[in-house]
Amino acid sequence: MREPTEQLDRDDVALLAEASQGFERLESEIGKVIVGQRETVRSLLAAVFCEGHVLLVGVPGLAKTLLVKTLSSVLDWDFRRIQFTPDMMPADIVGMELLQDGGTGVGHNPGHSGGGGSGGRQMRFVPGPIFANIILADEINRTPPKTQSALLEAMQELQVTSLGKRHVLERPFVVVATQNPIEQEGTYPLPEAQLDRFMFSLWMDYPDVEEEERVVMETTAPREIELKPVFTKEQMILFQDLVRRVPVSRHVVSYAVALARATRPGTAASSELANKYVQWGAGPRAGQHMVLAGKAMAVLDGEPTVSARHIRQAAPYVLRHRVLTNYQAAGEGLSTADIVRGIIEQISEPQNA
Repeated sequence: MREPTEQLDRDDVALLAEASQGFERLESEIGKVIVGQRETVRSLLAAVFCEGHVLLVGVPGLAKTLLVKTLSSVLDWDFRRIQFTPDMMPADIVGMELLQDGGTGVGHNPGHSGGGGSGGRQMRFVPGPIFANIILADEINRTPPKTQSALLEAMQELQVTSLGKRHVLERPFVVVATQNPIEQEGTYPLPEAQLDRFMFSLWMDYPDVEEEERVVMETTAPREIELKPVFTKEQMILFQDLVRRVPVSRHVVSYAVALARATRPGTAASSELANKYVQWGAGPRAGQHMVLAGKAMAVLDGEPTVSARHIRQAAPYVLRHRVLTNYQAAGEGLSTADIVRGIIEQISEPQNA
């Protein structure tokens, strides 16, 4: 296979160094508030650098919400928190058209002209909380699938539609949804179509004993934490555009595709674990997200190309919410994470990666 010849130009190399150094500052600022969880923080920032959406999973009390609020502070982005409840409606998220007196100046109508004038009554679009740069969809699986699906168009198309009219969302735009374990009472499984829109599924575990002691000490004593924004929105958009320009070789792409195809049972490329324990596997978007996430992780490391190591780092977070295990896996006590980890170990890296 022929390798790509494109390389980052001099300006991009300088931008790459700036992004990598800025990532270290972001980690440091977030560490003022969040104790431990370094791999989760790194993966979350990798998703932000490539404008990917993230699903944070963990039991209550592990600082999922605090992590996202801290992230928005150090990025200095317009932030909205949506608390999902069983009675929430789609319009509570995207907004709605309301009949209002003309000339009041109330409402927001990006994407089409609503008509001026000083008299009469007319329909005006009143934006919902989705109109922000970073959205915290808190406890997204507490609300029924109809309302969960209201996020789909925004996450995929960077727009929402109300009464047939298109309203464009401002970049940068990232959705971070928190989710309690599905076994807990009062939760609704997310539709597969929506799960596929999330680049990463990050699972937050309990802290170790030293970290937990530090959390208790710091949160029960007086303290004032000053978080300093690291980037402007315009800088982050430059970094997000840079991520897509990072070159990736054909054999590294082949590795990502092979990992995704190995999760699909009953095919020539499927792994033994998939054939035995998987009901259905990851679709083509998994390969796309592994490569894009690999590019972001290369940028965080200050490296000008993507290696198989970056793909391997991203693969568990990309695959485990896209793989549905069968009854045999449940009967043998194997989780999706166990199956995905085994599949990754079974697939050999390409040579010269």
